[in-house]
Amino acid sequence: MHADLLFTGGPVLTPEGRTATAVAVTGDRVTAVGHTEVLDLAGPRTEVVDLAGRLLLPGFQDAHVHPVPAGLELSQCDLTGIRTPDDTLAAVRAYARAHPEREWILGGGWSMEAFEGGTPTKELLDAAVPDRPVYLPNRDHHGAWVNSRALALAGITRDTPDPADGRIERDASGEPSGTLQEGAMQLVGRLAPPATAADRLAALLHAQRALHALGITAWQDALVGDFLGMDDPSEAYRTAARDGSLTARVVGALWWDRERGCEQIPELVERRAALSHGRFRAGTVKLMLDGVAENGTAALLDPYLDRCGCATANRGTSFVDASQLPKYVTELDALGFQCHFHALGDRAVRDALDAVEAARAANGPSDTRPHLAHLQVVHPDDVPRFARLGATANIQALWAAHEPQMDELTIPFLGPERAVWQYPFGALLRSGATLAAGSDWPVSSPDPLQGIHVAVNRVEPGGSGPVFLPGERIGLTEALTAYTAGSAYVNHLDDTGQVRVGALADLVVLDRDPFAGPPEAIAETAVALTYVGGERVYSAD
Repeated sequence: MHADLLFTGGPVLTPEGRTATAVAVTGDRVTAVGHTEVLDLAGPRTEVVDLAGRLLLPGFQDAHVHPVPAGLELSQCDLTGIRTPDDTLAAVRAYARAHPEREWILGGGWSMEAFEGGTPTKELLDAAVPDRPVYLPNRDHHGAWVNSRALALAGITRDTPDPADGRIERDASGEPSGTLQEGAMQLVGRLAPPATAADRLAALLHAQRALHALGITAWQDALVGDFLGMDDPSEAYRTAARDGSLTARVVGALWWDRERGCEQIPELVERRAALSHGRFRAGTVKLMLDGVAENGTAALLDPYLDRCGCATANRGTSFVDASQLPKYVTELDALGFQCHFHALGDRAVRDALDAVEAARAANGPSDTRPHLAHLQVVHPDDVPRFARLGATANIQALWAAHEPQMDELTIPFLGPERAVWQYPFGALLRSGATLAAGSDWPVSSPDPLQGIHVAVNRVEPGGSGPVFLPGERIGLTEALTAYTAGSAYVNHLDDTGQVRVGALADLVVLDRDPFAGPPEAIAETAVALTYVGGERVYSAD
């Protein structure tokens, strides 16, 4: 039988390495991997792709991403990548002028390091937009910047107490200053007009095009549900899965309501059945255990330090009761759910691993494949537990570099001992852990090649500063594996993630072979072609 699609002129990244130069695809599967003998499968209707020395590899998979919010932000006041206060305010002002019809100014992505202490004030926004409420989450989406009009609409005054899961930043006199952290975001966010169903579907398809252009053929949506005013993407996925416009393979992580307990599990079982269709499956539950280090809400075993290096009373925030977490995870595991943990601080990481260990003890071995995302601070004692418990380390590699948010808002408040426990990719790999990888887009760039560059170099793309914890660098092959086979494992997509006979033909052609150049040039690599099931979904030409 002749192949439908044939790649020749390698190299091809297979499970054994760059050991092939030709691949044949028939229907939606890889049917041959080898060298010149594969060319015999060419027929009169075979599409032949000359790799011309470019690398062919499995499609990238993002194990932790938020495409619908990202797609919505792209159509709103998008502040991503802006690094100064003046430029940020100019962008807000320009967007407001261009959209006089908008009742609210929405969007986000501003950089915390652009503002002193990472907490911009309402007065700055009032000068830019005095006539309408403004609600702008920051880059990590764990805090929001609001103006006086938004605070007034929400009834937030000096007498408003902090919610249990958040903090209202205040000035020296006790007045709300204009930044809302974690659960306090919802005090304003719940008032903002929601996106329509059509908006959410358009955002999903916009994001899908962007992800395919980066070689991403599958992903795990890390938040399917309602949380802090973010739009629930579930209906958009169900619509796209049913009408065929969802070309990627997607796993949805159903949101665990941290205000409730096991009584919500029957609802999750119902949602799993109702939402799973075609290329979308909702067999995962997302448990957000803590916040982020730069605003002091990542859950730590020992207290944060102050600017003078002295211990404070703050150990961060645990959003899910650690004493109840093993019970929740054990019941979810028994029902066949995968647990996807947001675990950024070392206490959250330990709580998640303890819960997985409890589930293993109660239920025995299972194939639910729990994974812990972010892993900024991991106590050395917990590193070997990942392999022992079969818990996958889901890394966001782009964050593991010196940059202002790390150097100014994180390292000083962790102190020198804990600062070297950050993003221990090398230690996890050496301990036998499985690495998966994701971006957390729109928190950071969804480009896998940018993340791979940092995983290998521990320096930002284009950067030339000091290497961030050089002992935690991993090799190019290991980084590519995390973004392909590792994430495929987490997504239970066992017939993807590798170029081998019988696998689904989810494939990517890069514009070069990054193995042929220096590690410092990895980020210069781009995607030329992307295929899902043998169908081309992106071409750079």
